[in-house]
Amino acid sequence: MKKSYLIVPFLCGMGSFLLAIIPVFGQKQNLSQDTLQLDEVVISASKFEQQKRTIPFQIEAITAPQIAFRNPQNSADLLLHTGQVFVQKSQGGGGSPVLRGFEANRILLVIDGVRMNNAIYRGGHLQNVLRIDPSLLERVEVLMGPSSVVYGSDALGGVIHFRTRDPKLSSNQKTAVEANALLRYSSANQEKTGHVDFGIGGKKWGILSSLTLANFGDLTQGNNRLSAYPDFGKLRQYAERQNGQDVAVFNANPNVQVGSGYQQTDFYTKFLFQPSASVKHTLNVQFSNTSDVPRYDRLSETTSNLPRFGAWYYGPEKRLMLAYHAAIERQTPLFDRLLITAAYQDIAESRHSRRFGNNNLKSQFERVKVVSLNLDALKKVGIHALKYGLEANYNDVSSTAQSLNISTNVRSPADTRYASGGAQMSYLAAYLTNEINLSEQFFIYVGLRYNAVGLQAKFTDKTFFNFPFDDVRQSPNAFSGNLGLVYSPSPKTKLSALFSTGFKAPNVDDLSKVFESVTGSLIVPNPDLKPEYTYNYELSAAQWLGNVVKLEGTFFYTNFRNAMVVGPAAFNGQSQILYGGQLSKVINVQNQLKAFVQGFNVAFTAKLTPQLSLYGTHNQTIGKIRPEQGNNTPLDHIPPAFGRGSLMYSGKKVQAEFFVMYNGWKRIADYRLRAEDNEQYATPDGTPAWTTFNLRTSFDIGKNLSLQAACENLTDRNYRYFASGISAAGRNFVLTLRGKI
Repeated sequence: MKKSYLIVPFLCGMGSFLLAIIPVFGQKQNLSQDTLQLDEVVISASKFEQQKRTIPFQIEAITAPQIAFRNPQNSADLLLHTGQVFVQKSQGGGGSPVLRGFEANRILLVIDGVRMNNAIYRGGHLQNVLRIDPSLLERVEVLMGPSSVVYGSDALGGVIHFRTRDPKLSSNQKTAVEANALLRYSSANQEKTGHVDFGIGGKKWGILSSLTLANFGDLTQGNNRLSAYPDFGKLRQYAERQNGQDVAVFNANPNVQVGSGYQQTDFYTKFLFQPSASVKHTLNVQFSNTSDVPRYDRLSETTSNLPRFGAWYYGPEKRLMLAYHAAIERQTPLFDRLLITAAYQDIAESRHSRRFGNNNLKSQFERVKVVSLNLDALKKVGIHALKYGLEANYNDVSSTAQSLNISTNVRSPADTRYASGGAQMSYLAAYLTNEINLSEQFFIYVGLRYNAVGLQAKFTDKTFFNFPFDDVRQSPNAFSGNLGLVYSPSPKTKLSALFSTGFKAPNVDDLSKVFESVTGSLIVPNPDLKPEYTYNYELSAAQWLGNVVKLEGTFFYTNFRNAMVVGPAAFNGQSQILYGGQLSKVINVQNQLKAFVQGFNVAFTAKLTPQLSLYGTHNQTIGKIRPEQGNNTPLDHIPPAFGRGSLMYSGKKVQAEFFVMYNGWKRIADYRLRAEDNEQYATPDGTPAWTTFNLRTSFDIGKNLSLQAACENLTDRNYRYFASGISAAGRNFVLTLRGKI
């Protein structure tokens, strides 16, 4: 039963202040045009600039000034602090965004127009968003809901589009020079981050380079626990190698989550050549690399009162992207604007695990190489704005494994995570959308896409598993469509309705993975896995009250067909097999006939004075699987109710924000057990509700220097995000120094 107390934390945090400032609404305000009045321009809905007022999609935009002020440690925290995106975490170097109950390979990550999702993006929890450096972001747009017409497979829950800064060109005969730097320290995990970027530009050319080095120590969780769970999250012991033996070491401070620190390096360079006002060429180079990233949730597990693992970590995660972008603006019979994006990506990942007291370290290595080409065009004809495009994407996956005896240094073969003979996956698609401007008040948005997907995986090595097949081939194809209506009787009112379909083809991870999902459960390949489809219905409204208040709300209902979920299975007729020395239940990803996700989002913004503003969000989602027989059962990945409230002051030299973050209860009865909700890392009752109170400020010390200070989780509350295997930071002091020229 859903209760109204889910929004009480937000109301309590802001209610008393509202009572104090309500009289302000009756006073005459001398407000200039601001974001409450102007039509915001967004790009992610169609890859071209559009007024948000004319489109039926729900989009959350995060601008460069907001990114700088919120000052996140990583891109996952940047999304989290919007109050519109839920984030799951399994380790210190983790952060898996959730949009409307969709997570991992059911949402699409895009950076600078290039699809980041590759063939091994998994369906559980995914931390790849952390490989994007927030320090160089110009803008982030979160497009909620199925977006397969423009973006293809995987965009079931939405799209998160990251855009990095472009080099600045000179507006006169002098060479333009810009430079920015920051130093940041956070107390909860002893974060030490340094960033510098430098750009120079002439009249037609420019270059911008960026380097960020980040070092994160072990994260300290909050000490203020609920009385019902006085020991929740405490780490009493951890594994350490001493004199060639595994030893369980007593943790002097059980709030310190030993085994959660890591390091990361990010390097970006953009070359810009603009020979004329209508043509622009860009070469985009991005490289991200980490140290070993400990898997804290696994390291915190125990068996027989000892650590279950002596080691469990991701090896260095490397992401290289080389991309060429061309933007052409020219009146031709085929297009007014044309975007061309050609990209090459090289991604290397690995995972390494060793049981406590066992000398054999198992290592699995994955390498994915991706080549892609996107052509997107815009042509306006009368009241029609036609947008169409072609997409081609090819993934090549290699998977190897070994076992290393760390005492004798003897190496031996081990079972691979994916098909040992390699796997290939390709996407080909064409789409067309039309925005019809019937009048200043009525807009129609319609789109159609054809998707063709190919997958081949070869199981050449059957030493460890006697697969009943040698290879798996699939070639699904599908149409995706949408239809949206927008009624905007005035610049202060917008009503919209949207129907959209989503499509997700099984990728290499969905179809061919062998993986211990949770202790005692082993995922095996399912060669009969089929694509899943979603049918989404949503209604949205936005209303401006005078020049002061904006109210927004969206209700959505998404129906599944062939939904991919994890369930009991058999391997060669056996429901249990021996894996890693333990008898494990066999499960696999399979198509359930029916499932649904529904929910709503509400938000308000109030401009109380030219300097003072109030903002709040609330999100609520439920998801169920509908079996052929019996009652509905919970769908995994569905977050509890959550939101954010803030009071913001913006002066000429000072900015300050008091904000509240909150989550409602996720009761154990609403978990999908033995799946991706990770009940083993929650309390026996589920994930408790929580509220944090936070304060951040920014001071301009001089023309080119600013100081930022923050205190997060003021009450040192101990809490954990739903489905997470690591507790959130306790009271955290953040100090940042920024400089620019």
